[in-house]
Amino acid sequence: MPHDAAVGTALAVFDLDGTITRHDTLMPFVLGCLWRMPWRLPRLALALSPALRYLIDRDRGRFKGALLRATLGGLTRRDLERSAARFVPKVLRSGLYAEALRAIGEHRSRGDRLVLMSASVDLYVPLIGRALGFEQTLCSRVQWRSDGRLDGRLATANCRGEEKRRCLQALIAREAPRCVYAYGNSGSDLPHLRLAHKGYLVNAPARLLASSPSVEALRWSRRGVA
Repeated sequence: MPHDAAVGTALAVFDLDGTITRHDTLMPFVLGCLWRMPWRLPRLALALSPALRYLIDRDRGRFKGALLRATLGGLTRRDLERSAARFVPKVLRSGLYAEALRAIGEHRSRGDRLVLMSASVDLYVPLIGRALGFEQTLCSRVQWRSDGRLDGRLATANCRGEEKRRCLQALIAREAPRCVYAYGNSGSDLPHLRLAHKGYLVNAPARLLASSPSVEALRWSRRGVA
């Protein structure tokens, strides 16, 4: 990783799925919850209609909320906190890139402020952020019913694409960092990577980089343990 940027009041923003973690985290979390509550497994069929709708409208936020509502809706905070407490250590043990952990450690050692920014949801993403030493976590938030049980639909915009760009833009305006580093892994991350002084795209196809010459390609492959 380059070391030519200002040390101190720099901002290092990391995506989660596919950037720090080697795989998506939302479906493994949902399936892990259902595995421990097998009587809920038939509820997966309720997600079929939203999945078909997603093929038409490509609205990931709506589909994500519909999936969570269909499969986990009605569960208590305690239920989901217990599930997250089981899920997150597994991710930390076997689901991370060693190169991501090294990059996070280097930014921390230089005094850069670490921000985790993910489209995945606040049922577990803040726990991962705290475990990895991030000072702030921005992610999609879910709705709760008045009785304290999960509704499942998103309470915020899906923290992806232009919404990530908006969030990073707000951070930059508020904090005026001397340098901004941003790490992502997909085309949907390019809008906020282009705002950074140093943008890095992890394991992405070359065609994505052709449209963003200011973004640097990184190849990460080794498994790491937090």
